[in-house]
Amino acid sequence: MISVAALYRFTRLDAPEALVEPLRACAATHGVKGTLLLADEGVNGTIAGPRAGVEAVLDRLRALVAPDLDVKFSTADAMPFARLKVRVKPEIVTMGVAVDAAGGAGTHVAPAEWNALIDDPETLLIDTRNSYEVAIGSFAGAVDPGTACFRDFPAWFEAEGKALMAGKRRVAMFCTGGIRCEKATALVRSMGVDAVYHLKGGILRYLEEVSAADSRRQGDCFVFDERVAVAEGLAPGRHTMCRACGRPAAIGAACPNCAGSTADAAGYG
Repeated sequence: MISVAALYRFTRLDAPEALVEPLRACAATHGVKGTLLLADEGVNGTIAGPRAGVEAVLDRLRALVAPDLDVKFSTADAMPFARLKVRVKPEIVTMGVAVDAAGGAGTHVAPAEWNALIDDPETLLIDTRNSYEVAIGSFAGAVDPGTACFRDFPAWFEAEGKALMAGKRRVAMFCTGGIRCEKATALVRSMGVDAVYHLKGGILRYLEEVSAADSRRQGDCFVFDERVAVAEGLAPGRHTMCRACGRPAAIGAACPNCAGSTADAAGYG
C-alpha cells in the first residue's frame, strides 16, 4: 500500500531556492515521488511512497519550512506519480494577485463544525475550485464560480461574488485540500469583508473525518494524481480520467466533455 500526503503551509520563506536540493535528496533516498512547490509564501505539494519514506520527507519539511504543516493522508494501491519534482514558483498556488495569505487569511473551521456553519442561511458558501472539479461533486448549496483556473477567482469575486453577499452575514469557502480557499479568504478580506471562513484541511479532511450519514457532500472529490477522485473516507472515487480530453468522467459512462465527438464515439470517455 502506498501512502499519499497532501500538504501545504503559508509561511514566509526568505530563500526557497536553497531548499530544493535538500528536499529532492531526502525524497529520492526514501523512494518518495510527487511534487513539492516552494515560493516566498510557503510550500505546497502532494507526495507518495512507503509510509516511513513519506514521514521522513515530512520531517525534513517541518525542519526546513514550518513545524506546523497541514497534512492530509490517504492511500493508493499503486504509486500515483511517475517522478519527483521539487520546484520554486512565484506562488505555491497561482492566483495572480498579491495577498498576505500567511497573515491575512480568514478563520479556519474544523470539519466537525463545518456543517453548522454552512447550514446557516446567512452563510454564503463558495466553492473555490475549477469548474471541472465542481462538476463531479461539491457541497450542497455551494456557489460554483465557473472558473477555468484559480487565477480567474479574483475577477469573478469582484464582478459577481460581492453581489451574492446581499443578505448574508458571512462567507465560507472550501477547496480540495484547503490551500486555495485559504488564499481566497485573504483576498476577500483584503476587499473589506471581515466575516470570512474556510474549511480546515479542505474536502479531503472533511471526507476523512465526517461520516457519510452526516456529510453535506455530493459526488466525488477530484484529486490531482492518477487516482482521479476520492469519495467518503478517502476511498477510491467513481471517476476515471478521459483519455481524449484529460477531464474526469464517471467510470463506465461517456465523458460529458466529449459528448458527440469522435473520441466519445470511440469509447475514450
